[in-house]
Amino acid sequence: MLHLPLPVRDANTTSGERNLGNLPEWDLSDLYTGEDAPELKRDLDWLEQACESFARDYEGKLADLDAPGLLECVLRNERISSVAGRIMSFASLRYYQLTTDGGRAKFLSDCQEKITNYTTPLVFFTLELNRLDEDFLTERFNAISDLARYKPVFDRIRAMKPYQLSDELEKFLHDLGVVGDAWERLFDETIAGLEFEVDGESLSIEGTLNLLTEQDRNKREAASRVLARVFQANIRTFARVHNTQAKEKEIIDRWRGMPSPQTARHLANHVEPEVVEALREAVVAAYPKLSHRYYELKRKWLGLDRMQVWDRNAPLPMEDTKIVPWDQARETVMNAYSAFDPRMAEIALPFFDKGWIDAPVKPGKAPGAFAHPTVTDVHPYVMLNYLGKPRDVMTLAHELGHGVHQVLAAGQGEMLSSTPLTLAETASVFGEMLTFRRMLDNAADDKERKVLLAGKVEDMINTVVRQIAFYDFECKLHDARRRGELTPDDINALWMSVQAESLGPAFDFMDGYETFWTYIPHFVHSPFYVYAYAFGDGLVNALYSVYAEGDAGFEDKYFEMLKAGGSKHHKELLAPFGLDASDPKFWDKGLNMISGLIDELEAMED
Repeated sequence: MLHLPLPVRDANTTSGERNLGNLPEWDLSDLYTGEDAPELKRDLDWLEQACESFARDYEGKLADLDAPGLLECVLRNERISSVAGRIMSFASLRYYQLTTDGGRAKFLSDCQEKITNYTTPLVFFTLELNRLDEDFLTERFNAISDLARYKPVFDRIRAMKPYQLSDELEKFLHDLGVVGDAWERLFDETIAGLEFEVDGESLSIEGTLNLLTEQDRNKREAASRVLARVFQANIRTFARVHNTQAKEKEIIDRWRGMPSPQTARHLANHVEPEVVEALREAVVAAYPKLSHRYYELKRKWLGLDRMQVWDRNAPLPMEDTKIVPWDQARETVMNAYSAFDPRMAEIALPFFDKGWIDAPVKPGKAPGAFAHPTVTDVHPYVMLNYLGKPRDVMTLAHELGHGVHQVLAAGQGEMLSSTPLTLAETASVFGEMLTFRRMLDNAADDKERKVLLAGKVEDMINTVVRQIAFYDFECKLHDARRRGELTPDDINALWMSVQAESLGPAFDFMDGYETFWTYIPHFVHSPFYVYAYAFGDGLVNALYSVYAEGDAGFEDKYFEMLKAGGSKHHKELLAPFGLDASDPKFWDKGLNMISGLIDELEAMED
């Protein structure tokens, strides 16, 4: 989400092995044609008036509405959300394409401030809803089915009732949100502006992190040491961002009476704290049979006495260093999707052909990858930083899975389409699994099969083990911040306290690795988001086991699950597959799939 260093390799160039083909870029005109588009001005003007009239018509009057009146109120609120979402999607996506552009940053900030100001009068809506009697709502839900379908939205809003503040304080916090956003932008712009010189070449963070998957160990080490050096040079900024945001969260949580820093995330995810804790405990208990065991195998394959951090994502010695052109990546993923169900490939096709994917690595572009749903009457946009590595193909499969999910869920409408984070990773991880299984089935020989198996195990460890370690780091960070300001060394120590435990005894840790918490965007943008990756991977592993066992009608049930969006709880969504995430044994089912792949790798050693 970020900045403009000096010379950075543009993946769309055609120099030597970096000839990736014609990489697609976004066409944002389905949102607006530009900052000065008359439609944008029209929507901003409409939004200001719509918010004023909504407050005028409904503030203090919700308890007087009959069922048709309450439905009209909900639909008007939904329309406001849709128009505001379209504006912010356009401003944000333009910013992510070139975060170092001052004009784009200003445009995003101006849109945020306008929409915050316009929507402040609407703060009453959720507060007043939470003061309504349960019988009042039940009676109105029973009267009109079109209103009853919004019950899951009301349930999520009312889950916040015990933590609700006064109307004045809620409005104050709403207005103050712009300040918190500024700290996120400082983080984004700092990361994007960093330059890393490796072997005389100046790279962005994305290009430098990519070197950690190079076959040449010296290059991996050089990249790791440069990362550490640059992170250390900027560590005071990163520590300030984390201290400020963690303190802001602590203050808000304390005023709301939240029992833990994680509570708000669990409520947003519509998941019970004990389910998350069962997941965490299952993963931590499985460290020895997963990451510890796999990295010991990898240490032997690499011929090392000890592993270093720059060996964690190293390719195997027998792995051919190859660049996958864009067209080949597209074909691989689309074939995997089509083999599962042609409907899935049909939904994915427009992403490639209509400017819904932005793939090249470019100066100032946000690092990483995401799928942004925008609003339900447009379509999602996928961002990648495609460098042609085999893992980039899996990233394409992952983000395209999100996109397919978002397209299917759009039918629920603006308020019900958004899937809780715990279930939002379902289609993405399932898309990865489909792509992996197809590649595995087509493996030419045992060597290629071994490379594919090892790559998948590493991806699963990064998704499950690594993310739970990240979650533990965040838990420790927020707990420690409640007791006072944290120095960079304090945060470094918390980071290292989870690394050896999760990665295992095969590793040594270079001086400087203690700063690698600095570049993880989730810690800043979405505190405690990371456990959703592990949740999603475990859920999909269990789900895929059902599919592999030949469950009758699986494809139709899978599509129905994705179409549900945020309209159902995870218990309801998983019930048709005979699965229950609240059962502690559920997580063992998913973890055992990873362990089984490691068993297969160990058997290949005999």
